[in-house]
Amino acid sequence: GEPGGLPDDRTPVAEGKIDERSIQGAAQVLQTYYALIGAGKYDEAWELRSPGAQDGPDSKAAFVESFERYAEYHATVGAPGRIEGAAGSLYVEVPVQLYGRMKDGTPFGSAGTVTLRRANDVPGSTHEQRSWRVYAGS
Repeated sequence: GEPGGLPDDRTPVAEGKIDERSIQGAAQVLQTYYALIGAGKYDEAWELRSPGAQDGPDSKAAFVESFERYAEYHATVGAPGRIEGAAGSLYVEVPVQLYGRMKDGTPFGSAGTVTLRRANDVPGSTHEQRSWRVYAGS
């Protein structure tokens, strides 16, 4: 397998200020999303989900409830893929490895891909619409 269950990408990470509209900006949003979940700040994590997200609970209450069974919740975020566009939106897929411990002490782990979405830079779009948000695979 690959180290940590994520693709083996040895490209150096860009240092310095990250353009929030870039693929690195998308990965940074995803890191923040999972850090908030790990810290039990579910309301703040919910705000980083895209309106109409394709996967996961459809209400904040259900989202919060979905984490009640975990004692520890961590994520390793991999290198994002290429930005793809469709119908005025931009999408990027980011590999993620989730791991931690359930409240009964049982460890868990899984790997997959999370899709982030934002509006393309079209006239009339708001800053919020142009911000990366978790769309699918969370």
